[in-house]
Amino acid sequence: MQFWQLVYLDIKHLIKDKAISLTLFGGVIFYALLYPLPYLNQVATEQEIVLVDLDKSSLSRTLARHVDASPKIALAASLDSITSAQEWIEADKAHGLLVIPEGFRRNLILGKGVTLSYSGDANYFLIYSAIAGGLVASGLDMAKQVQFVDLLSAGVQAKQAELSLNPVTLNAVPVFNQSLGYLPYVVPAVLLLVLHQTLLIASGILGAGQWLHDGYWQQVSALELVCGRIVALLCIYAYLTSFYLGFCFYAYDLTLQGSPIELALLISVFLLATAAASVAFSCLFTRRDLPTQVLLLISMPILFVSGFVWPLELIPTPLIWLSQTIPAVPGMMGLLKLTQMGTDWRSLLGLWLQLWGLFVVFFVFAIIGVKYRQRQFKLSKNYH
Repeated sequence: MQFWQLVYLDIKHLIKDKAISLTLFGGVIFYALLYPLPYLNQVATEQEIVLVDLDKSSLSRTLARHVDASPKIALAASLDSITSAQEWIEADKAHGLLVIPEGFRRNLILGKGVTLSYSGDANYFLIYSAIAGGLVASGLDMAKQVQFVDLLSAGVQAKQAELSLNPVTLNAVPVFNQSLGYLPYVVPAVLLLVLHQTLLIASGILGAGQWLHDGYWQQVSALELVCGRIVALLCIYAYLTSFYLGFCFYAYDLTLQGSPIELALLISVFLLATAAASVAFSCLFTRRDLPTQVLLLISMPILFVSGFVWPLELIPTPLIWLSQTIPAVPGMMGLLKLTQMGTDWRSLLGLWLQLWGLFVVFFVFAIIGVKYRQRQFKLSKNYH
């Protein structure tokens, strides 16, 4: 059998098999549409809270206007009691509350400390973070204004009073991800993980369904079968990767820095390493349902140990070492550095060489695994 006939047969079996086709095409398109949806609005803003103003003074109304002017918060209503506010939160009409205590204005004028109480719906950490951040910023801003008036009344010059309250002006400009949103930070790497997982599942199902049955995979050497399967998978995933890095990046307005050549160099070796790993992985199973179950279980752990959604300092060191053997981990970090941070190729060289090393290792494992499956099948055939 010629090599390209082998590639053709592999592609044919990958596409004709309903379970594999659903994984290859349905899974890739489904995740491309579903996963970015929660992040389309980038950051949580204008979160509705209710106000419980027990002071009803001019100063408490000023504070309420400050809070409502915050881009993170919107005042939905002003209520008379905390009980009513809790009812609003339980009815999902608001996500938090601010309580201005009685005597708020009097205590401030007397120079006494005032405690503002607030709460937020911690079931959604993004919403809670927006409410807490907005209320803290508004409270600090209000406190500075009160101190400013006090300093003026004490005879301090306006410029000096302002300098004493704001000795350092902070101008924070993010170097990367300037929108501070989750979409450009999370989605590119997750799309690459989807490609990684679906490729492993597709190859795993194909291999697991073949190892116990006679077929073309027995008519060629292990080296030819591994090379042919890798080429077949690359032919299909070249289109799927183009869909993700082309259409999805454009549709979701994701930053795409780095030259096309650098991107092609990184993605091509990532696909090679993943395809070789998928063939080696498929040799572990003889049941078609197992590869999907195993890979679905380890998808989230792979995402966390990759280091961009959870601090690596909080993950056990052995897990970090083990994760470096998964092509998705250096692939995701390389893609984020190249497309989102605009790093130069010298900074990516280590990850690129790591992917080449993984390709060589998994290629050898794949040949050993296929040889084992071919030998086992011949032995069982002779036995029968």
